[in-house]
Amino acid sequence: MSELSNSQYLLTKQYQNAANLRARINLHKKFSTNAYGWFPWVFDHFDLPPTCKILELGCGPGDLWFENTARMPPGWQITLSDFSAGMLEQTRHLLQDQPHSFTFELINAQSIPYEQDYFDAVVANHMLYHLSDRARALSEIRRVLKPGGQFYATTVGEEHMQELSLLLRKFDDNLRIDFQKTVAGFSLENGRAQLETWFSNITVRRYIDDLIIAEPLPLSDYLMSSFHPEAVKNKQDALIAFVASEIEQSNGSIRITKDSGIYIAS
Repeated sequence: MSELSNSQYLLTKQYQNAANLRARINLHKKFSTNAYGWFPWVFDHFDLPPTCKILELGCGPGDLWFENTARMPPGWQITLSDFSAGMLEQTRHLLQDQPHSFTFELINAQSIPYEQDYFDAVVANHMLYHLSDRARALSEIRRVLKPGGQFYATTVGEEHMQELSLLLRKFDDNLRIDFQKTVAGFSLENGRAQLETWFSNITVRRYIDDLIIAEPLPLSDYLMSSFHPEAVKNKQDALIAFVASEIEQSNGSIRITKDSGIYIAS
């Protein structure tokens, strides 16, 4: 099993708090070529009535809602959930001064503690590929959705950020990111087939973007955040120097492929 689908590793190391995820989000925010950001783009796809109940599974640090606060109708009852108490606490802190009221719940997506037909919409942003029992989670999501309810699931394609694996192998052949292997569990290529068991109307839309990275530290932080701390112990300075050299040799920037998108299912 990949560590990125090992729930114990994810809870105790990778997502104990928002630090690792924040390093990855920051890289995308700073160097994405699409000036219209990811979180506003995702929000654009929400087709929901002015009064409804929404559940986000694996809410992370809460950026989706922080960046779209002014767009949320006051009648939306939003429950933000994560399986990490540390992550959820940081989400609560980020949103504490926002005018919209949120409910925060510690939830495992494979066992959602709500009654049948409860929510008008469920959101899963870049998290389904982490689940060890995705079929059970999708069954739970379908159970808590009202008839006609909407499920919004974002993920990535199998070539997403493929250059990172090559970059790391060039730096240290013992360091491997099996990111493509992990996201292949639920990707833009195979997610529809998994959703069809539970949903009859499925649309997929892609977000057009790439990364043009001109600074070594944010990329180094991203790469470091993807590993168990012991695997990269005492390697950060060498990695920063290596990335700086790669950027210099590439005429001042490195291009990284992005392939992200959203499934809309009902």
